[in-house]
Amino acid sequence: MATPQHACHWGGSDVGFAEVLEWLVMESDAYKVVFEKLGVFLHTSAKRQNDQDSMIPGVIHLIEKASDVILQWTPIGDDGDTTQIHYSKKESPGSVACQAEDDLFDPGYEPDWAVISTVGTKVRPQEESAAKASNREKWAFALRLSDLKSIRKSKPGLSWSYLIFINKEGVSFQALHFHQGGTKALLKALRKYVILAPSPKDSRLFLVYPHDSHALSHSFDELQLFDDGSSDLVSDPYSATFGGFSKVTNFFRGALRPHDGHHQRPLSEMAVGLEDEPGFEVITCQVELGERPIIQRQGPVSEQEWESYIDSEGRVIDVDGVKKRIFSGGLCPALRKDVWKYLLGYYPWDSTEEERKALVRRKTDEYFRMKLQWKSVSEDQEKRNSLLRGYRSLIERDVSRTDRNNKFYEGNDNPGLGLLNDALMTYCMFNFDLGYVQGMSDLLSPILYVTQNEVDAFWCFTGFMEMVHHNFEESQESMKKQLAQLNLLLRVLDPVLCDFLDSKESGNLSCCFRWLLIWFKREFSFNDILLLWEVLWTGLPCPNFHLLVACGILDLEREALMNSDYGFNEILKHINELTMKMSVEDILCRAEALNQQLAHCQELPLNIKELLGMADLKNPAPSTDTASPPQPLSPSQIHELDLTDSVSASQPDSSIEILPTEDTTTSQSLSP
Repeated sequence: MATPQHACHWGGSDVGFAEVLEWLVMESDAYKVVFEKLGVFLHTSAKRQNDQDSMIPGVIHLIEKASDVILQWTPIGDDGDTTQIHYSKKESPGSVACQAEDDLFDPGYEPDWAVISTVGTKVRPQEESAAKASNREKWAFALRLSDLKSIRKSKPGLSWSYLIFINKEGVSFQALHFHQGGTKALLKALRKYVILAPSPKDSRLFLVYPHDSHALSHSFDELQLFDDGSSDLVSDPYSATFGGFSKVTNFFRGALRPHDGHHQRPLSEMAVGLEDEPGFEVITCQVELGERPIIQRQGPVSEQEWESYIDSEGRVIDVDGVKKRIFSGGLCPALRKDVWKYLLGYYPWDSTEEERKALVRRKTDEYFRMKLQWKSVSEDQEKRNSLLRGYRSLIERDVSRTDRNNKFYEGNDNPGLGLLNDALMTYCMFNFDLGYVQGMSDLLSPILYVTQNEVDAFWCFTGFMEMVHHNFEESQESMKKQLAQLNLLLRVLDPVLCDFLDSKESGNLSCCFRWLLIWFKREFSFNDILLLWEVLWTGLPCPNFHLLVACGILDLEREALMNSDYGFNEILKHINELTMKMSVEDILCRAEALNQQLAHCQELPLNIKELLGMADLKNPAPSTDTASPPQPLSPSQIHELDLTDSVSASQPDSSIEILPTEDTTTSQSLSP
């Protein structure tokens, strides 16, 4: 931790404290003290926490000027005077916007007796008092909020709370101890000027971003990913919107952070990641697409038709034909309970009826063994297992508000809620690394509704999570990649719309985040979601078809967006209000038509072909599967290679694995 020596830390430099005061007076005609708190101590020695000589009393201020806001801590002398600040005529110390002491006290972190100051006043000789005042002054500091990078708070349960301020150069200022409370009030005051985002890796660290650093920060009052009725949405829309996604928001927190010293690329390039993401190429010319075909959806697969695909032993024959029919028309409701088990990998397509019965017995035993693991944890054990407590609390909260308008989940004592809760808790035992993340309840709910069975729903859910688990991982690379891929598709399909969104600071397509995260669960009616998901689970007609579904929605709303005066916030609001107002049949027709348009284009960029599985497979790219690293050739294999002719040697056989490089990384499909 940096220790100032007879100087005031000002941003990243050391200047005299008098210079800071001069700046406050001279830079603008007026300034305003918007926050003040006494009883804020600086401890000069971490080893002498209870030594009164190591505690310097002071006052902390937030000072607002036209050009910036200053955070300032000033020591207080024995006579109670602080370093003098020359207030302008427009504002005086008496007009300081200071809250009542009851509001300043933070009961969540400081015990009741902490409001009583234990530091007494000692009588000193005059010369000793002057020396002490001089010694105190060297600890004073002032920091522009524009230079503030992060704030670290103390652990709960200490005698008093402290805050450590860290600037963008990595300098940590001496901890300020709030002997009379007030940390909560100070943080609340800071939120008026900056965004305080909890670090996803450190619960005690707040990351600081300016409100105007990125267009996303302007709009979270309009975009609610998961409406939980929290009143915090009004006071802090960023935290309320993304706070529950502690594992799935690193990309957006990173996007909010300014890139110091780097040239800002155009929004379209930032969204696609043209320079940073391997496998993406710059589209420098407009691609000529052919006429868009008209798509007609078929009727759902009936029970009689399904029976025609089953042989005498219960195997499914012509699996490809079955998937094509499901893609083109979906399933009748009576079939979903069984056919979803095939689509989600619970039942193998080539399994017999007897094999499936044996599989269900094994999977039932496995499920209840995992369920017993968390069910048998006593209350005393759970007190020492913060991870399990956290999962249980989050799951209980999410279950209580998931699809409550559906009859299967309505009412407080509905058994469906208990099944939903237990299956999600058991998934935490099944996948320790991922655990539970908000949004998973939305994915399980329709599956449980269809299967009407806890065990079947669980194993179908695990199959679904195999497709989309990357969406919920802490690194958030998958969500970043999908938004980039969506931008890339839209730039080929509709460059005019893409340019329009760029001009409105919406080119990053952040409005589509919720669509991709939970596969449009909140955008369509419950029955429409059942159809959409079974279509997507077929993996047809191409990988990443869910991205074309998103393009279909944007295509549907193209005129409404472009023929209006919408700005960034209005675009987000419009997209968010599409919920339950779209026809899934219409969107599926549009998405399939877009796919056929792209498939018939002769000059389609290679990265688009790879994204949609249309690339030439005659010369496949080297494998990037890190789970099966290439093995050294055996002596017999080397001998066989020596016997091949020169033409074969110049074109390596596809059976020989080649070590991948970063440049050969290709986008991975979320579809099965």
